[in-house]
Amino acid sequence: GMTGTFHYGLQVSIINSPAEYIQSFIRETWLKRYGSPPSAEMTTLMWSLIVSIYSIGGLLGSSSAGFLSVRFGRKKAMLLSNIPALLGAALMGLSRLCGSFEMIIAGRLISGVCGGLTQNVHIMYAGECAPRKLRGLIAITASTFSAFGKFVGFALGLREVLGVEALWPILLAANAVPALVQFLTLPFFPDSPRYLLIDQKDKEGCI
Repeated sequence: GMTGTFHYGLQVSIINSPAEYIQSFIRETWLKRYGSPPSAEMTTLMWSLIVSIYSIGGLLGSSSAGFLSVRFGRKKAMLLSNIPALLGAALMGLSRLCGSFEMIIAGRLISGVCGGLTQNVHIMYAGECAPRKLRGLIAITASTFSAFGKFVGFALGLREVLGVEALWPILLAANAVPALVQFLTLPFFPDSPRYLLIDQKDKEGCI
């Protein structure tokens, strides 16, 4: 769950550093397709869509969090959230190779679904699994790891790291790393006692 909220913070901040490179990529791709460069307004529109569509994906993910956490359980819901995270990272990472800025838009939308889902399910899962005395402390890890993800995103975007024109697709695909960590480690954790007792009627498993 913590890696899920880290993924959210990373994805929020990581788009800022390669802004000029992505806008240049939009202009180059448009020129190759249509034989003339896009207007400044069209470039701004595409860039604005890339930035803002993450929030739309977040809205979709947040709206589905309640249903998925009851239907599949908190742990499985977070495992499912890795699918859009990895798919979004693949779309963004391969966008320049495929010559498609639309893949960045789609990747941001799908990554937003993961962010909205994990932000909500993480708090439920962590709070329900935590010992009573540590429940408040565990609940704030959502904010802590979101902030940590933003910090790492800004750090990766430095020109001395991945913030150069040749590496911006790798920078955008970096959010696959926390998704993979969660995908590989979360199966070894128990499910929420509340989910087991109330939704699954498994009193023994809950205890």
